[in-house]
Amino acid sequence: MLNNETRQAIAQEIYDCYRNGKQISLLTKTYPEIEQEDSYRIQEQVIARFIEDGRKVKGYKIGLTSKAMQEMAGTTEPDYSVLTDDMFVDEEAHLNRSEMADPLVEIEIAFVMKERLQGPGINAADVIRATDFVLPSIEVVDFRVARAPGMDVRDTIADMAAVGKVVLGGNPVSLNDIDVRKVKGELLINDEVIETGMSSAVLGNPVTAVAWLANKLADFGVAFEPGDVIFSGSCVRALPVQAGDVVTARFDNGLGDVVLNFD
Repeated sequence: MLNNETRQAIAQEIYDCYRNGKQISLLTKTYPEIEQEDSYRIQEQVIARFIEDGRKVKGYKIGLTSKAMQEMAGTTEPDYSVLTDDMFVDEEAHLNRSEMADPLVEIEIAFVMKERLQGPGINAADVIRATDFVLPSIEVVDFRVARAPGMDVRDTIADMAAVGKVVLGGNPVSLNDIDVRKVKGELLINDEVIETGMSSAVLGNPVTAVAWLANKLADFGVAFEPGDVIFSGSCVRALPVQAGDVVTARFDNGLGDVVLNFD
């Protein structure tokens, strides 16, 4: 375990990296004694700095939702991060690739809450009742803690689960109108389909991922609030992007497309 002074120092480093686009070395190499609880406490302190800057909590992201990714990260469960309002960008937005450290893109189904939802004991039925609608989305993954051999979940958790930016599509769909387990998603770069996946790749059901996070956050006294957006996890591999790329997330079952540009 780390002492609070060390956690605070790491949180400040990560906060500075988010603002200046630079990176730091693996925390697990610099601080071999770091534990998952340390990493979540560091994440809390990073987010607290954003809140002090006037940012607001707008939702949460869930990462590492496939067993393969969990094994690579040395964990048996997903990770997560708070999302603040400055992380949300408009559909068709243009992001400056040079302002990011190491961006990758993922496609996800995002849940927008209509009711407060707090664990423990949350199940799929609770999530469905509390969800207003779902939307197609793109997550831009970015790394303040630089990717390197040996990186594991302790590094990514502290780094806000490697979130960079997120964008939502504008076509809301009720969970009553689709089988959210059977949504096909495609990740296109410059109009070419690069990755294809099914929503069932996300813990078997994206609803299960949202329930997991609601219960996980209960350990910290946190609940989903009405209007919060929950990014349930990617059904495809994250792919790198370059300046000039146009990224499209395309989903069937009426969810449609969402587009993001990199300059």
